[in-house]
Amino acid sequence: MSRRPGDSPVIAIYPGTFDPITNGHLDIIERGSRLFERVIVAILENYEKSPLLTLPERKGLIVEATERLGNVTIEAFDGLLADYARSRGASVIVRGLRAISDFEYEFQMGLMNRRLNPEMETVFMMPSEAYSYVSSRLVKEVVALRGSVTGLVPEAVERMIESRVGAVKRKAASKGRGGKP
Repeated sequence: MSRRPGDSPVIAIYPGTFDPITNGHLDIIERGSRLFERVIVAILENYEKSPLLTLPERKGLIVEATERLGNVTIEAFDGLLADYARSRGASVIVRGLRAISDFEYEFQMGLMNRRLNPEMETVFMMPSEAYSYVSSRLVKEVVALRGSVTGLVPEAVERMIESRVGAVKRKAASKGRGGKP
């Protein structure tokens, strides 16, 4: 990205719940880190969802997966993204588009964010073809059905969600038997 002398550094925010982070997310983060002077991965504390992983777990996994990228920081936020971006001095929101079905929702969100913060632009990035079908929801479903997600998420994420999904299933099975193990 070419800048004129005296321009402020371009700070981008890549928001999401990242429950869990996938290699598709990491692909977007890595390529974004080459485009922008600074990328803030902003983990949304989404109270409407019941995350599999806690916020500190998600943050730790993302920090570990991005530690080699010197211009990437990981933060948590709640509230309006437009307000958060303004508070961090960001002028760009990065959003990933896996398929045409993502576009309508992301387009609406981009326009609303611009209305709330006219100084902000939304940049849509496509993940690598290898990850174009991967979503956090799909990863959790595959693990719950005892399938392999090797190569779709970092190894640390795979281990954590496998243990978490196994614990949730054991707890549910225990409740189904009147709480007896």
